[in-house]
Amino acid sequence: MKTNKKPLFAVIIIISFSILFNSCQVARFIFYNFADIKDYKKFPSRSLQNDSVKFVFQTAKNGKVPKTISPDTKNNAAFENYIESNNSVAFIIIKNDSIQYEKYFRGYDQTNIVPSFSMAKSVTSILIGCAIDDGYIKSVDEPITNYLPELKKNGLEKVTIKHLLQMTSGIKFNESYVNPFGDAASFYYGRDLRKLIKRMKLKSEPGKQFEYISGNTQLLGAILERSLKGKSITQYLQKKIWRPIGMEYGASWSIDKNKNGLEKTFCCINARARDYAKIGRLYLNKGNWNGKQIVSQKWVEESTKIDTTDGSAAYYQYQWWIPSRNGDYMAEGILGQFIYVNPSKNLVIVRLGKNEGKANWWGTFTSIASQY
Repeated sequence: MKTNKKPLFAVIIIISFSILFNSCQVARFIFYNFADIKDYKKFPSRSLQNDSVKFVFQTAKNGKVPKTISPDTKNNAAFENYIESNNSVAFIIIKNDSIQYEKYFRGYDQTNIVPSFSMAKSVTSILIGCAIDDGYIKSVDEPITNYLPELKKNGLEKVTIKHLLQMTSGIKFNESYVNPFGDAASFYYGRDLRKLIKRMKLKSEPGKQFEYISGNTQLLGAILERSLKGKSITQYLQKKIWRPIGMEYGASWSIDKNKNGLEKTFCCINARARDYAKIGRLYLNKGNWNGKQIVSQKWVEESTKIDTTDGSAAYYQYQWWIPSRNGDYMAEGILGQFIYVNPSKNLVIVRLGKNEGKANWWGTFTSIASQY
């Protein structure tokens, strides 16, 4: 006798989806399927309001544009073809405060929002510097348990703010972006960052080894929130940076949940290419914006120097990447979002994309810089 398997199959499907959607984080991971350039639409956020007075970069009449670039030691490539063919949506080169090159691709223009992803780590670092300047945080040498005492029971009393900034905390964290049960997915898709933070534990002794993990930056966010005493991290960014440096557009910072949410400080500022460029200009000018010191020069210099002490990596300092030994540095996010700064050339480059393509972007930026 034949049996109708359709009802049984339907029951299995219903039960499976019930299990998945009872675990909202896993369901969101499966539904959204990895980071995407439209992710700013998926999460709740706090808005960043810009000031009525805006800073606008001048456009050079006869901007210098590289014809070819050498992104690696083996090949030369036609500049614009390389930029476009590797899935860029925005590319800006600014020299001496003048836009030398600005172009948008794949239907994007200067008004389109693009998520920062991990470029937000560098912005979080700037805010830590501002909080030290303002006296909310005493020193990078403070143990993080001065602000997050609940983590003492997890053995984190020897972890300092500097360890978090340097990615040398020794904290256990799975940075996998393809594992729906990993820590990175939990922090990105989860709805209670404070709860996840309370579970963080030590894997190895702090100050011994560099390991890039987003959990470090989210802990910096938790410290910021505690130190600000009632003011949100987004409000602090708006007060200290977004309005004072004359951003052209408003923006937002994604949070974990609508009610009493916490900013995802390891990622997820949502803004436009020209305004990302202003973050680069701020650091290019040692934290000074047209005569006003936004964050101390000492902090900028400390954040972008090469340091290999206490387990630090030569290519990373205070949430900024250091691509060479020529004094340049950059903010970087997954999918190939970049703010590149080269002080010796008075140069800022912003690249935003749907993904990295097959490009060597570190080599691309240093190649471009060598031509100015």
